Amino acid sequence: TGINYEVVALMAIKTELQDHYNVLDNWDINSVDPCSWRMVTCSSDGYVSALGLPSQRLSGKLSPGIGNLTRLQSVLLQNNAISGTIPSTIGRLGMLQTLDMSDNHLTGSIPTSLGDLKNLNYLKLNNNSLSGVLPESLATINGLALVDLSFNNLSGPVPKISARTFSIAGNSMICGVKSGVQPQQSMSRSHRIAIICGATVGSVAFVAIMVGMLLWWRHRRNQQIFFDVNDQYDPEVCLGHLKKYTFKELRASTNNFNSKNILGEGGYGIVYKGFLRDGSIVAVKRLKDYNAVGGEVQFQTEVEVISLAVHRNLLRLIGFCTTECERLLVYPYMPNGSVASQLREHINGKPALDWSRRKMIALGTARGLLYLHEQCDPKIIHRDVKASNVLLDEYFEAIVGDFGLAKLLDHQETHVTTAVRGTVGHIAPEYLSTGQSSEKTDVFGFGVLLVELITGQKALDFGRLANQKGGVLDLVKKLHQEKQLNMMVDKDLGSNYDRVELEEMVQVALLCTQYYPSHRPRMSEVIRMLEGDGLAEKWEASQNVDTPKSVSSELLPLKFTDFAGADESSVGLEAMELSGPR
Repeated sequence: TGINYEVVALMAIKTELQDHYNVLDNWDINSVDPCSWRMVTCSSDGYVSALGLPSQRLSGKLSPGIGNLTRLQSVLLQNNAISGTIPSTIGRLGMLQTLDMSDNHLTGSIPTSLGDLKNLNYLKLNNNSLSGVLPESLATINGLALVDLSFNNLSGPVPKISARTFSIAGNSMICGVKSGVQPQQSMSRSHRIAIICGATVGSVAFVAIMVGMLLWWRHRRNQQIFFDVNDQYDPEVCLGHLKKYTFKELRASTNNFNSKNILGEGGYGIVYKGFLRDGSIVAVKRLKDYNAVGGEVQFQTEVEVISLAVHRNLLRLIGFCTTECERLLVYPYMPNGSVASQLREHINGKPALDWSRRKMIALGTARGLLYLHEQCDPKIIHRDVKASNVLLDEYFEAIVGDFGLAKLLDHQETHVTTAVRGTVGHIAPEYLSTGQSSEKTDVFGFGVLLVELITGQKALDFGRLANQKGGVLDLVKKLHQEKQLNMMVDKDLGSNYDRVELEEMVQVALLCTQYYPSHRPRMSEVIRMLEGDGLAEKWEASQNVDTPKSVSSELLPLKFTDFAGADESSVGLEAMELSGPR
């Protein structure tokens, strides 16, 4: 019949919700492909894999039609005003890993069908008005990492839910853990004394055993050398369906971390190509300083956040490894490398990235960043957007990587950090001078990335080759004003590019790299402008804004201009040092 059942299901959801701010205005029943719709993410094979509508001030009810989106892996509807009951049809979503409907106005009971979600990792239904007894079926889900049912009106006994983090606080009618044995109403005095004595003796014995084990462990550890990683070290780590690799396994896959297998090196660590026993090829990121992520607990937190970021334009985390002195992350291997490497490649004498591919890469990168900024909870700031951090899959689709250890941002607008991490030529002026970063820091980096896609060169290299006294952005602005944009186009492209799209991309780049963060567009606006919607109005408005004469000179303060003479590299600089005395 030609009808896309996913389109029908999404339109049913749109119909039942009340969208006061037109967030879903581009959801169209006549569309054959919902993958371009706002807040919808699709997998590489074209099925809807994530529905991300957090904090969009939606009300109304959630349609049972959601049960027809059978390939969904993530549903994020938190912090809205959605009312009514949770549709039992959600139980059909056998691939679902994340369900977050916290901070809404949901009523009724938790559907028993949720127990059918055998792949579920994260369940958050806290801060609603749910009532009734917790379904026993939740105890049958084995891979749960987090369950938060706090602050509802739930009652009755609590099933033995197997989750590393489980919160049921704020439900006054909860009876306690259901054990299958009814508690006795009374107990003899001698029975109570026996229990107390037994517990005391057991506690003393337990403490003595633990002290003995600690002394033995310290003795053993003092005998070990640093590189002798104890593969048996395995604190209780349960991170849903992420694969936990042993250090020995990853060391073997990379041929003992052989330098010949190095794919790249960033601010946080070295990435190696790995060949696993099952024949699969992976990228293994070995963190330089395992203490940099705050130890075991912080590392697990970071890993959980990374695993929640599921989008076709983001690098998916597939596993991890943690030992006493090692932290490693495992990702899919990207066969076409990075945008930076492909900009220098040629196929049969022609550039590997033609103009249409570069435009597609720009849009894909923007969509990945939009997901990090507006659809992740907590939000994630990348802080180092550049061509070498955008990878390419077998279809040359842009995959944003290296966001795994970026600073996390809650619903506040900004974050101040003491260490400035990024790449010279891509760092926003406010971040470089004060350490203050926000989503607009990434928008600035994206603008510089657009310049690299157009010129085919690193931003700093382009400015040096043109003998530009000011900065790179000054040169771009000058060429735009003089209508000589053809002078900045990658010479390898020849005349094989769209002149109108070129001017639009340059204008978007200049809008993204405006000096004041508040003047830069959000990534959602960037995507619309790259698609030709609203750019003319935004550009016209920007021409009436006063900015410093030379933005680019602010990017590289005099004391750090030595970096400009070297290759582009990631840096970690102290904000206090950069900003001077306060």
